[in-house]
Amino acid sequence: MPLLEISRLTHRFEGLCAVSDFNLRVEPHELIGIIGPNGAGKTTVFNLITGVYQASEGSINFQDKELVGVTPHRITRLGIARTFQNIRLFKELSVLDNVRVAHYGRTAYSPLEALLHIGRFRAEERRITLQALDLLSIFKLDESAGEKAKNLPYGLQRRLEIARALATEPKLLLLDEPAAGMNPNEILQLMDFIRWIRETFSVTILLIEHQMRLVMGICERLVVLDFGATIAQGLPAEIQTNPKVLEAYLGEEVAS
Repeated sequence: MPLLEISRLTHRFEGLCAVSDFNLRVEPHELIGIIGPNGAGKTTVFNLITGVYQASEGSINFQDKELVGVTPHRITRLGIARTFQNIRLFKELSVLDNVRVAHYGRTAYSPLEALLHIGRFRAEERRITLQALDLLSIFKLDESAGEKAKNLPYGLQRRLEIARALATEPKLLLLDEPAAGMNPNEILQLMDFIRWIRETFSVTILLIEHQMRLVMGICERLVVLDFGATIAQGLPAEIQTNPKVLEAYLGEEVAS
């Protein structure tokens, strides 16, 4: 059984077809890249998988559960987490609280217990804090736990966003342009970091990226979108020389 199977996925915005007949099968522990020019529909695919948008047509099956029509918070509970192209942290909260927030979809206490600080509340809050601190330690962010998230350097903010996503204990992690704004040396470090995440957390990774050095270096398979349609799928070496892909990126005359 695949971890994720997307069939004939289509999404329209007032007549504009942003994604057309998209198909993808993801096996457990794979690392797959979705690439394509700006406006190709890549982030729309992520928004459809995570329930931000509801598909016009098609199916998104995750561990034998249909996701079309399911709300984003329930999709997170099922085991899918994501990051964003533009980092979306709670910038005025501390680094620690940014990770603590991710645990609240799985708390065991009731709203009344939270309001009155009774029953299971204190034990659960202690557990959440310890788990968040453990995760920050793994990501080498524990020394910054008390700082506001907005005060972290850009690279550490990106790391914190990934740590927060992993705090939801996902089986599938969606990374939307994790290398955005990074220099070549930081991209090399990010490649090692993504490999480490997959092995350490035993998570399947689907990523969107424009940095060819990164996707060619770490992805096992690539899917190429252009104007919402899939124009190629295959191994990185195959995609690199595919005429349709070259045309999409470079133009018809250059590609030929």
